[in-house]
This record gives sequence, structure tokens and C-alpha cells, in this order.
Amino acid sequence: MYLGLLYAGNGTLYESTGLYRKSSVRRVALHTGKVEALQKMDDSYFGEGLTMFEKRLFQVTWLTKTGFIYDTNDLSKIGKFTHGMDDGWGLATNGKVLFGSDGTSALYQLDPKTLKVIGKQIVRYNGHEVHYLNELEFVNDEIWANVWQTDCIARISLKDGSVLGWILLPNLREGLIAAGHNGIDVLNGIAWDDNDNRLFVTGKLWPKLYEIKLHPITKHFDAGVIEQLCIPRRS
Repeated sequence: MYLGLLYAGNGTLYESTGLYRKSSVRRVALHTGKVEALQKMDDSYFGEGLTMFEKRLFQVTWLTKTGFIYDTNDLSKIGKFTHGMDDGWGLATNGKVLFGSDGTSALYQLDPKTLKVIGKQIVRYNGHEVHYLNELEFVNDEIWANVWQTDCIARISLKDGSVLGWILLPNLREGLIAAGHNGIDVLNGIAWDDNDNRLFVTGKLWPKLYEIKLHPITKHFDAGVIEQLCIPRRS
């Protein structure tokens, strides 16, 4: 159950998987899907977002303010931290700070040395807060975020937290369901290959990782339709 995904170059993916008693951090070969190294988490933790900073992996966990730091070579645990977000959902980095999400409309900035919150922006589209920000990825000076319960990825400006555009991917989940994969969950997982400009996406309990190319939408969507598709109402 992928909840954190990143591409580290040289055909290597790192994944954070969730569920109690099943959570882990894994190093996976991109081309074969083979798990090359695995660090199982304590049964009391539910793994969430994952990113890499200065050759170390940083991971947050669900329903706690606890995170872990791992060695990228053997995935041994080398640290534990407490962050100031309300929860742990997503993580990303631009190589200077860490960006975090907690399932609200907040995009946090964390100091990678102290792991404390040093900034926060509220993400908005057309005047509406975009709640349920989940898995994060830093792409071309933007933060891209899965929006939980939707097939949408928000492209977020680091200047003011506004949504610059949307990536709509309902066809991926619908294609898996049509092929008989009825046990899958929502779109969740973004990895960016900065060297070759490749984008990988997946979802919770999805059997596949997709490399996709983005194309402009040919038909017009007005803001109201986008809000209905990509901004779920808070329960």
C-alpha cells in the first residue's frame, strides 16, 4: 500500500508502505519491481510520506507527530524525530527544506536539521481551500500533491500556496478497475526523475506503477467542475 514514493536515480525507487503491522520502507528496482532492501516498521506505526535529503530518507507516520530517518544503503534506522505538523501524511524536498502535509489544506516547511516547522501556507484554488493534501513531490519549482479521495494532483506555487493547475488522472484507476482490479484504493504516489524529466504515479493497493506523459486538456473545464472533481468536501 504505497503512501510515500520517490525516485533516487539509477533505476532505484524508495517506497514507504502503510497499514498497521505491515508498514515498511523499501528500496525497489524500477525496471523489475524487485524489492532490494526492506526495513519493517514497528507494528504500532502506520508509514506515510517519504523523501530523501542529503542521502538520508525521512519518513512521517499517520496519527502521530513522529518521523524516522533511514540510511539509504541498508535502510537501517539512524534517527527519530518529532515534527510540528498536526499529522504525518506527505513529505518532499527541494534540497533546501522539507515540505510536509497533514491531510489539511496546509503545506508546511520544515527545517531539515531540526525537523521543526518553519513556515506554513494554506493551499487555495479559486478562493477555496484545498483540503486532504497527501503525498507530495517537488517538480520544477512547484510542489505537486495528491488530493485524497480524488483522481487529481494539484500543482502548487511555493510563493503563495495557490494552485497553478491540475493533473487529472481518472483514466488510470478506471482502467485498473475495468481490468478486474477491484480492490484498489485512491491515486496516491508521485515520483519525479529530475535528470530525465520522467513522472511516475501509482495508488494505494495498485498493482502497477505508471510512467506518464502529461498533455494539455483539449476540452474546457470551468472552475466549478474542477472544484467538484478535485476538492472533496470535508466530512
